[in-house]
Amino acid sequence: MNAPTTWTSPEHRKSVLWVVTLAAIAIVFDGYDLVVYGTVLPTLLDDPSQLGELSPGTAGALGSYALIGMMIGAFIAGTFGDRVGRRRMMLMNIAWFSIGMGATALAPNVATFGVLRCLTGIGIGGLVATVGALVAEFAPTSKRNLFNAIVYSGVPFGGVLAAVLALLLADHIGWRGLFWVGALPLVTLLPLAWLKMPESPQWLVSRGRLDEASAIGTRTGIPVDLYPQPAGQATAQPDKVGFAALASRRFALPTLLLGTMSFAGLLLTYGLNTWLPQIMESAGFNAKGSLSFLLVLNGGAIVGGLIAARLADGRGPQRIVATSFCLATFALICLTLGFPLPVLLAAVAVAGTGTIGTQVLIYGYVSNFYPTSARAAGVAWCAGFGRLGGIVGPVIGGLLIGAGISSSAAFYIFAAIALAGAAATMLVPQDKPKAEVTANPVTEAPLAAAE
Repeated sequence: MNAPTTWTSPEHRKSVLWVVTLAAIAIVFDGYDLVVYGTVLPTLLDDPSQLGELSPGTAGALGSYALIGMMIGAFIAGTFGDRVGRRRMMLMNIAWFSIGMGATALAPNVATFGVLRCLTGIGIGGLVATVGALVAEFAPTSKRNLFNAIVYSGVPFGGVLAAVLALLLADHIGWRGLFWVGALPLVTLLPLAWLKMPESPQWLVSRGRLDEASAIGTRTGIPVDLYPQPAGQATAQPDKVGFAALASRRFALPTLLLGTMSFAGLLLTYGLNTWLPQIMESAGFNAKGSLSFLLVLNGGAIVGGLIAARLADGRGPQRIVATSFCLATFALICLTLGFPLPVLLAAVAVAGTGTIGTQVLIYGYVSNFYPTSARAAGVAWCAGFGRLGGIVGPVIGGLLIGAGISSSAAFYIFAAIALAGAAATMLVPQDKPKAEVTANPVTEAPLAAAE
C-alpha cells in the first residue's frame, strides 16, 4: 500500500510539523556554521592578534577543515543511520556540533581552530545526512519536496542569521561571541528534540520492530497501519541495507550522478559563502557592504528555494534542479558585467537560488529517491561526496584571491561549475529505478512506487 499523500488526522499533522520544525532549526545551525566563518574571515586576515598570521591560502584551507569533518560525519551517519535509527542519530549530532562550536570559540591559535572546526563538522555532517531521511519518512508524499526544502532552507536561513548577527554584534561580542551563538542548541534545541521527536515508524517497520512502530503511531497519530507487513514476514530484513544497496546494479549510476550534482552544489555554496564578502570588498565595496551581498545571497536562496520546491512537488525535481543550476550560471555571469548596484543585488539573489537553493532541492530529490533501507545512506552519500565539493570551493577561492585573479574570473569559474551541475542533473535516469526485491516489500517496491 502506498504512503499517505496527505494528512490522515490532526494528530498526524501536529506530529509531522513538530518533526519538520525541529529538523529545520537544527539545520539552521549548519548554515550558521557555514557562513559565520566567512563573516569573521576579514577580521582574522587583518588582525594577527586573534589567532596568528593568516594568509588567504591558509584561510581557504581552514574553511575546508569543517567540510572534511562534515564529510566524515555524513559517512558515519550513512553507515549507522539505517541501522540505529533516525532519532538517536539526530540527538547525538545536535549535542556533538553544539559542543564543538563552543570549543571553537575558545581556540587560542590557528592549528587548534582548524582541528576544532573539523571536529564540529562531524556533528553537522551527520545531522545533514539524517534529517533528509527523517523528513522523507514522516511527510505525506504530496509535501515531501516542500518539507525537505523547508528543512534544508535552514542552511541559507542560518547564513542570513550569521550575516545579520555579524553586522549587528561583531563589534560588541567579537568573532568568539559569534561562535558561542552556535553552541546554543545544546541547551535549547536538544532538550526539546529529546521530548518531541519520535523515532520514524517507517524505519521501525523496516527493521521488523512492529510493536514499537504501532506504539509510536498510537501516540502521535502517524498512520503506521498504512505500511502493513505481509503474513510470515514480521521479522524479515532487506538483503541489502545502507551503502551496499547504493552499490547495486540498479542504483550505482544514479548514485554517482546524484553525488556529482551535490559536489557541484556544495562547491558553489561553500565557495561563495566563504569568499563572496572578500571578493566584493576587493571589487570596491566596504566591509559592511560586502557582508550585505552575503545576506542577499542567502535570502535569495530561502525564497527561491521554497518556490522551486513547490514547483518540484508538481513537476518533479529533476527539471527544476537543472533549471536552477542554469539560473546560477546566468546570474554569476551577470556579476561580471558591471551593472548598477540594484542589478548586482538582484543577480546575487538569483545566484543564491541557483546555488544554495539548488542544494536544498538536491537533498530533497535524493531523500525521496531511495527506499527506506538505503535512504540514510543515499542522503549521506549525497552530503558526504558533496562535501568534497565544499572542501574544494573555499580552497579554489583562496587560491584565486591569493594569486590576484580578478573577481570576474572567479565568477566565470563558478558559473562553469553550475553549468556542469545542470548537465549531471539531466543525465540522471528519468524513470527512478524500482527498489530491489527484498524480503521486506513494505519498505521497498511499494515505497519506491509511492515516491
